[in-house]
Amino acid sequence: MRLKLVALACTLSVAACSQAQIAPASSIPTRQSSEEARIADLLSRMSLERKVAQLIQPQINSFTAADMERYRFGSYLNGGNGGPYGDEYAPASEWLKLADEMWVASTRPLPGDEPAIPVMWGTDAVHGHTNVVGATIFPHNIALGATRDPEIVRQIGAATATEIEVTGIDWNFSPTVAVARDDRWGRTYESYSENPQLVAQMGAALVEGLQGRRSADDFLGQGRVLATAKHFFGDGGTERGVDQGDVNGDIEQLKAIHAVPYPAAIDADVQTIMASFNSINGRKMHGNEALLTGVLRGELGFDGLVVGDWNGHGQIKGCTNVDCPQALLAGLDIYMVPDDWKALLENLVAQVKDGTIPMARLDEAVGRVLRAKLRAGILDGPRPSQRANAGDYAKLGSAAHRAVAREAVAKSQVILKNDGVLPLKTGAHVLVAGTAADNIAQASGGWTLTWQGGGDLDNDRFPGATSIYQAIAAEALASGGRATLSEDGAAPAEDFDVAIVVFGEAPYAEFAGDRKDLAFRDEEGLELLRKFDAAGVPTVAVFLSGRPMWVNRELNAADAFVASWLPGSEGAGVSDILFGKRPATGKLSFSWPANCTGMPLNSAEGALFPFGYGRSLGDTSALPTLDETCAALAEGPSRELFGSGRLADGVVANAGEGALPNLIGNAGGITARGYDREAQEDAREITFAPGSSLRLVQSGDNTGAYRITYEVSAKPTAPVTLLIGDRRIDITQEMIVAEGKSWREMVLTEACAGTLGNTIGFASETVFTIRIATIERFDSEDGAQCSF
Repeated sequence: MRLKLVALACTLSVAACSQAQIAPASSIPTRQSSEEARIADLLSRMSLERKVAQLIQPQINSFTAADMERYRFGSYLNGGNGGPYGDEYAPASEWLKLADEMWVASTRPLPGDEPAIPVMWGTDAVHGHTNVVGATIFPHNIALGATRDPEIVRQIGAATATEIEVTGIDWNFSPTVAVARDDRWGRTYESYSENPQLVAQMGAALVEGLQGRRSADDFLGQGRVLATAKHFFGDGGTERGVDQGDVNGDIEQLKAIHAVPYPAAIDADVQTIMASFNSINGRKMHGNEALLTGVLRGELGFDGLVVGDWNGHGQIKGCTNVDCPQALLAGLDIYMVPDDWKALLENLVAQVKDGTIPMARLDEAVGRVLRAKLRAGILDGPRPSQRANAGDYAKLGSAAHRAVAREAVAKSQVILKNDGVLPLKTGAHVLVAGTAADNIAQASGGWTLTWQGGGDLDNDRFPGATSIYQAIAAEALASGGRATLSEDGAAPAEDFDVAIVVFGEAPYAEFAGDRKDLAFRDEEGLELLRKFDAAGVPTVAVFLSGRPMWVNRELNAADAFVASWLPGSEGAGVSDILFGKRPATGKLSFSWPANCTGMPLNSAEGALFPFGYGRSLGDTSALPTLDETCAALAEGPSRELFGSGRLADGVVANAGEGALPNLIGNAGGITARGYDREAQEDAREITFAPGSSLRLVQSGDNTGAYRITYEVSAKPTAPVTLLIGDRRIDITQEMIVAEGKSWREMVLTEACAGTLGNTIGFASETVFTIRIATIERFDSEDGAQCSF
């Protein structure tokens, strides 16, 4: 089966596969019999409760070291917005301190001869150890696919593993080996390519970088951590690019695209694979025995452990987050259950006792967890702070690692247009414009310090990093010229030889980044390019994005256009290409759209620039004027102010004098955090301090009534006021009535609010918490009444 998948991948590639690439994957080597004997001995001495606990993976903000000592979880994770002791910006020393505390709690002696099994910590270090301040931030996978260089990916894996070890963590939930087929998907940047064979090559390289090559002496040794291939399978093939959505079609054809990367990862001896959120032909992967066991174990020969995704088991038909034997029976080995771990553990114990879950299946899953720990040296190793690299904070964001990142950035830059302005002339006076130019958070994208990235992250959060502007300024000075930052382009254009405009997508992560089309709507960069063009100043567009987008207007307005992707912390890799210090070798890992609809391309047909396109610095052939027609741009402002865990474009959340980017964080007495309603952080839990207020302001000409989906868990004890337009409406009694009534719908029309305007919000005279899932506008019937 592996030969069949790899061979089919080769037919989809633009390059011919070598005989070595299509040879059968070598079989997983037989492990020493002593390994199995050790596992059997441990299982024979473990209590039922301790066995089940090995399959429970909570997140660090939902349990304590005392809970670890009491329940002995097999593993735990930090969520995208989680940090030690509730501080997502905690220094590296705090991460290591917490790792020690949990390890000590997990290894305290148990009664009799029951073994105390050390716990392991898993993290989403998807483009470097980017949950930790000061870590090297590598380009996201979409950029690494553009390098066509598996060796640089191996080096990135090794550097990431070392930085993970510095903080005492054992396990990385990476690489993502999704084959993204619709660029509207919000996780497109986590995919190396639309081409399965390229994804397979790059994914296997990262596994080898993280774990080491299995034939090497350092395999899973010093400077190496456990890797995870994810998400099995079909995550990149959902219809319309909807995250966690449906993948439908002939199963063999689906495998020929979306399962192709897994034989390569398994051949690289990846120890863990994560189940996907999506459905295959109507069946959720977390409960799909035919695929999790039949294909992954039987056809592909995977002998490691299968971990679930964030409450993914709760999406199986007939399951909840706390009750789902179906997932274990289907082939899942570890439940990622961030918050509801206690009830799930208790239910699984009861289900083993009553025979719902056979003891043999429980032992099989626990054995896989123990085997991974044994192979990684966790069972017999010292506490985290006593391991190799632990506490060596000089290796976090080290010069050597940043050099690797800089090289990767340079190799990933794809030149789409160049009328001769690149490379920049020696001694040039350079104007650098755009709010993204000196913004490391925007250049890094999602999964950077916080789950969604961006927001209120300023450059002070990135010690040791170099913004694109800082890199350009240093290089211009070194070449005898100078660079001036003017974000709004107000500097006199006639004083400069060239203008570089840095612009692009605001950061996002899964599902919040899903789009209905590929039209790039933010016109900041377009206006700057047109302004400089009108002034006769040559322009270079540096476009930051997590996917190819329709930017025909910007391509027409620029003299040179560089697809820079999400380069991360080393902006000098961008300047290396702009100044010609390195050759431009980047090639598109995804087809570039000719129109803005966002329909899947995945081939040269219908693409403005096909897969594999990329100019050298010497290619100055003219690009014809492009069609700037896009029906999507004629649409009015979004009618949804907040939904799917994201503020709509043009909507700002203000708390007093402060802002809450994407309705997350603390400002003006307001604390807003992500809340899981139907998916991870698809809602917000907003807590008001006495006297505080929150307003959502929508730009543009908006009409219609408001609809708010909300929940109140505790009634207010003092007035709560609705702020709508210029009016203030006392809704204290309505909030008291809503207490404990689960999710409700508030409809606000002119009947109670008069002129509705573009501002809506709440104020409270007491400590008050409300959860909000959606805020949207809609056309109501004349005379329609309000409801709460």
